[in-house]
Amino acid sequence: MGLEKQILFFFSALGAFNGFLLAAYFVFFSKKKNSDYFLGGLLFVISVRITKSIFLFFNDKIFDIFIQIGLSACLLIGVFLYFYIKASSDNDSKKIENKNKSTYWWIHVLLWLICISIFNYFYSYSENRLLWNYFVKMIYLQWFVYILLSAWELRNELKKLFTKNTKLSESQIWQVNIFFGVLCIWTAYVFGSYASYIVGALSFSFVFYILGLFWFLKRSNSTEVKNKISKDQQLHNLESNKEKATPKPIEKYANKKIDEQEANQLKTRIERIIAEEELFRDPNLKLPDLAEKINVLPHYLSQFLNDNLNKSFPLYINEHRIEAAKKLLLLNDSYTLEAIGYECGFNSKSTFFSTFKKITNYTPDSYKKKYKK
Repeated sequence: MGLEKQILFFFSALGAFNGFLLAAYFVFFSKKKNSDYFLGGLLFVISVRITKSIFLFFNDKIFDIFIQIGLSACLLIGVFLYFYIKASSDNDSKKIENKNKSTYWWIHVLLWLICISIFNYFYSYSENRLLWNYFVKMIYLQWFVYILLSAWELRNELKKLFTKNTKLSESQIWQVNIFFGVLCIWTAYVFGSYASYIVGALSFSFVFYILGLFWFLKRSNSTEVKNKISKDQQLHNLESNKEKATPKPIEKYANKKIDEQEANQLKTRIERIIAEEELFRDPNLKLPDLAEKINVLPHYLSQFLNDNLNKSFPLYINEHRIEAAKKLLLLNDSYTLEAIGYECGFNSKSTFFSTFKKITNYTPDSYKKKYKK
């Protein structure tokens, strides 16, 4: 194998290898959400298909069963893409609908597994290569149908790409990027055969590292913001310590209440970012996390909540969690009360019940019985 082919093999194989590692991470080590499982499954079946392409390109004497497995994996790529998009939806009402529908994902997976198993059993690749050529075209058609279904699920997000005054949330950006990545890989396999068979594998590596670069740059920007906030916080603490060292007693934020116009603008920004990214669903959300999102110092946000809204940060976030819980209680009958609590950001059933009673004067069950009518 010449140097040119060695380089080609390295970059194409590296993408497939990293795809397997990332698939294992999402399945076994992530936050255990449905969207993570679907994304892990998507990466796995794509990596299987890519691996088959790589070895077939560089060694056309590989076992036929290996080719058969690689082609069969394509039947699940579109399925996992579609259900990943559905499970990672941002919209509240859409999320409720998606979770009810996404419970049927196993029917899709089982149906296609049965079909491919029957076909593999009666028509092996080694003895029916001509038939498999037609079958592969059907597989690519099925893959494309699920891409269209995924595009329909993403129709609102795709519209935002061409609208100047609207922005995509972080999770929506990932959905759109992964969608176009899979579309790129499908295009490479369908039309790449006119150029070179390895185009599909290289396209996956290209998409994989573009997404990795996007994630790295985002993390770098996030770290810079956190470092800036940390430095500003240290300066603020030094100034506060100097003030505390003087004998004159002072009050917290004395005479520094944020004026009404500025407070209203800040409140609008906070409400918008919380609604768009559903930050309250994170049970580990802290005040500095929200401050970073709206690009203000933590002590400034604390001042606004305490002096202008007369609320602590935990109470403010819990009110948003309770509002989301109310919607689930009235709109969805398939969730248990405990599941609703976890879905809305509470880390235990007891905390959810006590907070709900404190804010609404009802238990979740009594609230549902009264207002469901």
